[in-house]
Amino acid sequence: MGPYGTSHADKTPWAPLLAPRVEWSHQHYLNFIRKRDPLSTDQNSRHGTTGIQDSTTTSPTSQSHGSGDVSGPSPSANPANGHASPANPLARLFHKGRGDAENEPAMSTQQALRSLNGRISFWRGLPFGLQHVLAMFVANLAPIFLVTSAAHLSSEQSAIIIQNGLLVAGLGTCLQLYPIWRVGSRLPMVTGISFTYVAAATAIVGKQGYGALVGAIIVGGLIELALGLTATFWKKYVPPIVSAVVVTSIGFSLLSTGASSFGGGSGAKDFGSWQNLTLGLISLVACLAFQLLMKGTAKQLSVLFGLVVGYVVAIFMGKVSFAGFAGLQVVSVPHLMPFKPTFDAGSIISFALLYVVSSVEVLGDTAALSKVGLDRLPTDRETSGAIAGDGLISTVSGLFGCLPLTSFAQNIGLVAVTKVVNRKVILSGGFILILASFVPAVAQVFNSMPQAVLGGCTIMMFGNIILSGFQMIAEAGFTQRNTTIAALSLTIGIGFTEVGGIFSQFPQLFQSIFATNCIAVSFVVAIILAAVLPDESHFLVNTGQDDAKKQ
Repeated sequence: MGPYGTSHADKTPWAPLLAPRVEWSHQHYLNFIRKRDPLSTDQNSRHGTTGIQDSTTTSPTSQSHGSGDVSGPSPSANPANGHASPANPLARLFHKGRGDAENEPAMSTQQALRSLNGRISFWRGLPFGLQHVLAMFVANLAPIFLVTSAAHLSSEQSAIIIQNGLLVAGLGTCLQLYPIWRVGSRLPMVTGISFTYVAAATAIVGKQGYGALVGAIIVGGLIELALGLTATFWKKYVPPIVSAVVVTSIGFSLLSTGASSFGGGSGAKDFGSWQNLTLGLISLVACLAFQLLMKGTAKQLSVLFGLVVGYVVAIFMGKVSFAGFAGLQVVSVPHLMPFKPTFDAGSIISFALLYVVSSVEVLGDTAALSKVGLDRLPTDRETSGAIAGDGLISTVSGLFGCLPLTSFAQNIGLVAVTKVVNRKVILSGGFILILASFVPAVAQVFNSMPQAVLGGCTIMMFGNIILSGFQMIAEAGFTQRNTTIAALSLTIGIGFTEVGGIFSQFPQLFQSIFATNCIAVSFVVAIILAAVLPDESHFLVNTGQDDAKKQ
C-alpha cells in the first residue's frame, strides 16, 4: 500500500483530475511536459501521436495512445515494479519520483544521451565524449602531417602545427555545439582538419610556400562564412549529384598521397624500400583485422589500432627517432601565427573553390547527421550555421598555421551506431582536444611516426571516401541525366589533371587553380552540366508508342 492508503498501482489518484483543469494551449502543454519529462513525448512521437488524450472520452491512466495504438506492452509500463505508470504525460509527471527510484538513473542516462539537451553529469558523459575524440583523432592530424611533410618543414615546426590542430578542432567542435549568433549548427557535430584541401595544399606549399597556404586559408574561411550566412539562397542550385561527384573526386585525388606515404613519403631517401613497404603492409593488415574482428562502436577505432601496431613495429625496426622528445616541455601554450601569411591570387582562388566544395559537403553532412541521430531533416538555420561555423573556425585555423576544418564523417557514423547526440556529452570531447593541445608530447608522438605507418592506415580511409561518393551517386539516382553529369565531370576532372600539359595554353592563374586540382575541375564541370542539361525526359529513348503518336 502507498501513502494515504492507496495502492502502488494508483499512487496519485488526484493527478488525472488535474489534467482536465490545465487551461494552457495545446502547444504550451506539450512544451511543459517535454521540458519536465521528455521521455513521454519522445515515446509517443515514435508512434506518430502527441500522447495527449481527450479526458472527456478516455481515461488518463489508460494504456491506449490515442490514434497511435500499438500492440505489445505500453512504453510507460515498468515490469520491474510490477505495475504501469499512468500513460497520460501529466499523470506520469506526478507519478515519477514516488516509486521508481531504483530504475530512474538508468532510464534518465539513456534518455539524456539521446537528447540534444538532456541533463547528464560531466563524468557520466565523459566516456562517450572520449569515444568521439578517439574516432577522429588520427584523421584530424593526418592531413597536417601530409602537408607539412610536402612543405619539408622541420620537426619542431610540424609539432607546433599538429599541436595547434588539436586546439582548433576542439574550438570548432565547441562552436558547432554552442553557436555564436548564427555561426554554428547546434547539432552534435565534431569538427577536424579536412582532407578536402590536402591535394591543393601540397601543390601550393611546393610552389608558393607555406605562407601562401596560410593566406589562402584565412581568406577562404571568410568566404565560407559568407556562404553559410547566405546558404538559404544558393543551396537549391546544388543538386545531390554535384555533391556526390565532389566527394568521389576528393577520394580519387588522395590516392596518390596515400600511396606516397605508403612508400615512405615523397622525397624520402629510402622511398619504396622493403622496410617501408613492410611497415605500410603491417599497418594496413592491422586495420583490416581490427575492423573484421571487433564489433559495434569499437570498429571506429580500427585506424588508431593500426597506427599503434605499426608504430610499435617501427620502433623495433629502428625507424622511429626520439630526438624530438629531448627537452620537451610538459605543458606548452599553442603558438598563434607561427607563419607569416602571404596573399597569392591563384592560391586564394583555388582555395575559394574548395571552400565552395566544402560548403556543399556540409549540406550532406548535416542531412546525414540529422537523419541518423535525430530522425529528421536539418533546418535551414542548422545548415547555414554549420557552414558558417566551418568558415569561421577555418579562418581561426589559418591564424594558427593549420588547414581548414569541417565536420567529420567518422563521428556521423559513430552517432549512427550509438545514437548519442547529447551536446554536453560531445562538448566534453571538444574540451579533451583543447586540453591535449597544451601537451606537446601528444603532437610529438604523432610527429615521430614513420610515413609508411600513416600510409598503411590512411590509404584505406581514402578508399572509403571514394565508396562514400559512389553511395551518394546511387542515392541521387542512376538516371541518364545524373549518369551523364557524373561520368563527364569525373572523367574530365581526374583525366585532365593527370596530364598537366593539356592546360599549357591557358593563363598562369588558371593553371595554378585547375592544372593539378581534380576536385575543382570536377566541381566546375558538374555544376555547369547540372545547370545547362535538360531534364530527364530528353535523355529517354522514345518507345514505339511515342513514335506512333508522332505519326
